[in-house]
Amino acid sequence: MADLKITAGPFVFDARFEAQDAPQTCASFQSRLPFESHVVHVRWSGEGVWIPLGDMDFKVGYENHTSFPAPGQILLYPGGVSETEILLAYGGVRFASKVGQLAGNHFITLTSGLENLVKLGKMTLWEGAQKIRFERG
Repeated sequence: MADLKITAGPFVFDARFEAQDAPQTCASFQSRLPFESHVVHVRWSGEGVWIPLGDMDFKVGYENHTSFPAPGQILLYPGGVSETEILLAYGGVRFASKVGQLAGNHFITLTSGLENLVKLGKMTLWEGAQKIRFERG
């Protein structure tokens, strides 16, 4: 059974928390489930979609952080030099903002529905923001 069900636009993905490598980030996010927002296409990072979260404070530091997530990996940038955000890679990503390269906590990995990941990315790029919902699997 999956830890999470993620509905983004018309697509549904199963996912797992990376609790061993990012325990604080996973616990903080789990306390906010179900989590609903919109994804928009990234501006500087390549092939990804993101959820801008402004000054939302997840009360976590860096853990299991990377600037180069693989497709299907979800990062939480806890804020600092740029706003708090969640990023989902659907292709090649070098995580960045207008102030330069960032690193985010890899805390979720998609486990099913990967065949629709590029479709979600392109839909978001060409059609605009898509609703997203994270809920327990």
